[in-house]
Amino acid sequence: MGILKSMQHDGASVSHSVSFLLGALLPTLLLFFLASDRVSEQLSSISSFSAHQLTNLSTHGSAAQKEESFPGLAELLPKVATDDGTVIITSVNNAFATPGSLLDLFRGSFRDGEGIAHLLNHTLIVALDPGAMARCGAVHPHCYLLQVAAANVSSASRIMTKSYLEIVWVKLSLQQRVLELGYNYLFTDVDILWFRNPFRHINLYADMTVSTDRFKGDTESLTNWPNTGFYYVRSTNRTVEMLRQWRAARSRFPPDHDQFIFDKIKTELAHGELQIKFVFLDPVRFDGFCQRRSKIDTVCTMHANCCIGLENKVHDLKNMVNDWKNYMNLTLLERRTSKNGWKVPAHCATSMRKGSGHGK
Repeated sequence: MGILKSMQHDGASVSHSVSFLLGALLPTLLLFFLASDRVSEQLSSISSFSAHQLTNLSTHGSAAQKEESFPGLAELLPKVATDDGTVIITSVNNAFATPGSLLDLFRGSFRDGEGIAHLLNHTLIVALDPGAMARCGAVHPHCYLLQVAAANVSSASRIMTKSYLEIVWVKLSLQQRVLELGYNYLFTDVDILWFRNPFRHINLYADMTVSTDRFKGDTESLTNWPNTGFYYVRSTNRTVEMLRQWRAARSRFPPDHDQFIFDKIKTELAHGELQIKFVFLDPVRFDGFCQRRSKIDTVCTMHANCCIGLENKVHDLKNMVNDWKNYMNLTLLERRTSKNGWKVPAHCATSMRKGSGHGK
């Protein structure tokens, strides 16, 4: 009888303990599931964050057709990606890859920056012609030749020319394929200097984080003017579809630039069926020649946008490199007390006054 009472007492204690644990655990689980309106997607896409568990996320076209369009890409990406499955992507043609041109400035900025040289190992340089591929192979470990149908993509094409438009749209096709293979990516134009690690300031929970030509003060406001020369995209089913719709919108607004079309459709992407979450980057850290709002002691990247002409970009970016090197040679006390800043990108400013249209 004593044993029976003891068993009953122990059973009651266990029952109370289980009830207590469940009572404590269930609210926690509920909060977890309520924290996001995309829980099922987050759970299903966990594997896509690993370079070792790739998932083809697209339902448009067969895997064989896509592999034929981008031969060797699936085998190359695991060699480039970070541990969380992120790839930095930039692209060059022969003019940009020439010694002393944009590619050298771009790669040099990683080496001269604050602890970001290792990010070059996770950067895929997309060559748009054989000359660019040869030059890339001589200086960089991860290069990919992307075939472009335009007649001449080797020279520095002016914005809105046929060859320029062909380049920007074929790059989007490759980026969509990267997402389909399960990789996040950060695309950066090659006329952007990197000084500090941008990932520390990129919202990894947004679907897309994008730089701006005009920033209105609110990182989530769709009134910001995006610049698609620098943006991060998470690999999910919805972002694959976002890229597909972005590319498809080209036929709705012909002939137009990928950036302008993105600006026209960003509201429907955010408020439509996909419910894409956008975050826009503050130029205080992600600056460009359009705004020039950054301070040298906080800036992460500097973009030679609002500039027409390759020579003008190279000239003014070299001045930025010199400003950065002078800053880095100062002591900590000198950095705090000296008036450190950027030279005015005079050549680019003049090019915009003389030229017509929008320089990117």
